[in-house]
Amino acid sequence: MVKEPKDQAVSERLPVARVAVDISLAHLDRPFDYLVPAGLDETARPGCRVRVRFAGQLVDGYLLERTQTSEHQGKLARLERVISPEPVLAPEIFDLARVVADRYAGTLADVLRLAIPPRHATAERDAPRADTPRGPVPKQPERGSWDRYPAGPAFLAGLAEGRPVRAAWSAVPGPEWPAEIAVAAATTAAAGRGAVIVVPDARDLDRVDAALTDVAPGIHVCLSADLGPAERYRRWLAVRRGLVQVVAGTRAAMFAPVAELGLVVLWDDGDDLHAEPRAPYPHAREVLALRAHRTGAAALIGGFGRTAELSQLVAGGWARPLAGRPEALRRAAPKVRAAPDENELARDAAAMTARLPSLALRTARLALTGDARAGLGQGPVLVQVPRRGYLAAIACGRCRAQASCATCGGPLEIGGSHETPGCRWCGALAADWTCARCGSGQLRALVTGAARTAEELGRAFPGVPVRISGGQHVLAAVSAEPALVIATPGAEPIAQEGYAAALLLDGWALLGRPSLRAAEEALRRWLNAAALVRPAGPVVVLAEATLPAVQALIRWDPVTFSERELAERAELGFPPAVRMASVTGTPEAVADFVAAAGLPAQAEVLGPVPVETLPEREERAPQERALIRIGRRDGLALARALHAAQAARSARKDGGAVRVQLDPAEVA
Repeated sequence: MVKEPKDQAVSERLPVARVAVDISLAHLDRPFDYLVPAGLDETARPGCRVRVRFAGQLVDGYLLERTQTSEHQGKLARLERVISPEPVLAPEIFDLARVVADRYAGTLADVLRLAIPPRHATAERDAPRADTPRGPVPKQPERGSWDRYPAGPAFLAGLAEGRPVRAAWSAVPGPEWPAEIAVAAATTAAAGRGAVIVVPDARDLDRVDAALTDVAPGIHVCLSADLGPAERYRRWLAVRRGLVQVVAGTRAAMFAPVAELGLVVLWDDGDDLHAEPRAPYPHAREVLALRAHRTGAAALIGGFGRTAELSQLVAGGWARPLAGRPEALRRAAPKVRAAPDENELARDAAAMTARLPSLALRTARLALTGDARAGLGQGPVLVQVPRRGYLAAIACGRCRAQASCATCGGPLEIGGSHETPGCRWCGALAADWTCARCGSGQLRALVTGAARTAEELGRAFPGVPVRISGGQHVLAAVSAEPALVIATPGAEPIAQEGYAAALLLDGWALLGRPSLRAAEEALRRWLNAAALVRPAGPVVVLAEATLPAVQALIRWDPVTFSERELAERAELGFPPAVRMASVTGTPEAVADFVAAAGLPAQAEVLGPVPVETLPEREERAPQERALIRIGRRDGLALARALHAAQAARSARKDGGAVRVQLDPAEVA
């Protein structure tokens, strides 16, 4: 190692610092060595934030370790300063971040940005120190509603004994799931280990927070973006310093640095909020599964529905199914019926006033007024509508061709009663629209939104309160008073005593989406809405009764449906039976990337095909996307090849940008 002048003396104890520099370029995705000045010897600790000079600029980084020597042959630069001696990067989180980056062909810097929140100096100074006494160890909680599951007591016993029990959870419908998660987390904490709980959104987090407070107060904190940077960082530091055993949060909490991790929980793993929209686009399910596997922790992943990915984990033996007893399901599940199809609906004159068949109208009316003979109590009625807005899509009244914008070709919509049609893409108004196919100027509704549905039902049920939940105005809860609650999927508020009935409208809009996951996603949304209905309460779904997804809803059997989906995808060679990568960019960039990637021999390239872009992006060059398919066993080899190709391109600094995404949520 090169000696430094005396006025630039370096530490005599482990003088070399290995630093992960916060730069996302793939060809720089490795640690770099720096000398530790003698003045920074005490504060330059593994895991702390540092500032270094890199390529002539000052950049941030994380000190990974201190060593005696360096393999670098040239002169080493020195650490400029230690931003904070706080060891924010735990060894387990560093190892996890490296594995996640490798799995998704990303860089360590990108993953660490997701894993570690930005520093807040005041919060760091005021947060409880590591030597603060931790609260008492919670007592072993009662099993509660876990007795409804045949394997429930055995699962809790495994948590109490510290065994890596892993369950694919098919929750019994009803409001008990937050309490069941809380019991599992408290059981883990009573055994002296930690737990990480990840839910899709703030409303679910509030329910889990309340359940944890009720079951075992004082053992947990919640992490979410709504807290603000200072409070979130303060809570995160309490976790990092080992003062908190249980963390509940939204997607970013999957990297929470809980010590002695004993359990990871993921609720509703099919929700698209669990997919990170920033590079390298990891999914919370995969991250938590990797974390549980590497740390020997237990896992509880599931919801009311079942994804094909979770069925893949069961088929591979990584997880065991955890479903309710048949008698418990019969007691808790609602009674689901499928309404007539569109042809039958067109012959139903009474339904035309509200876009509903008479079965749905009768069900809503009885639920709003109560029917003692039918054993139906009075209460609110949930109406799930796939789209928000008024008329989300319109068509020609004569030939039924979808109405499109004359300016950009985008779909037209109507934002409210008596409003002029406008383009959903560019916003241009189409007051004098005429059909390009037949010349007619008449319009008809193609996709009816929540606002128009509320207007129609308000006319059909005069005097009944109508409440809308969706978009920027999501209701957390509604009272037990009779009312019509119009909600988009995922925005359904909780009713105090459960909904008296539910109407699931426009099933064709969900099932007809051009997506590989259309049927799975439709069933998940229906199950989540139907689970809010009182036991044995009526649920009417407007969809063809013979479709597999509708039959799975009627029988409340998401597991069989998911296994069938997995088998069909395996036969066709689609995820999750295979690993798949998406490469998006200009045609030249995509072709150059795929040609130079050095893909494994087993890889199969599909495409490229053009990618539709919104009008505001039309000034950019046309985009194409290629899909690369490979067997699951060779997925890591594909990720390495893609990362190497990205590194070669970033080192050349030419060839155009490409977006590489492994295991994208959508491949259609």
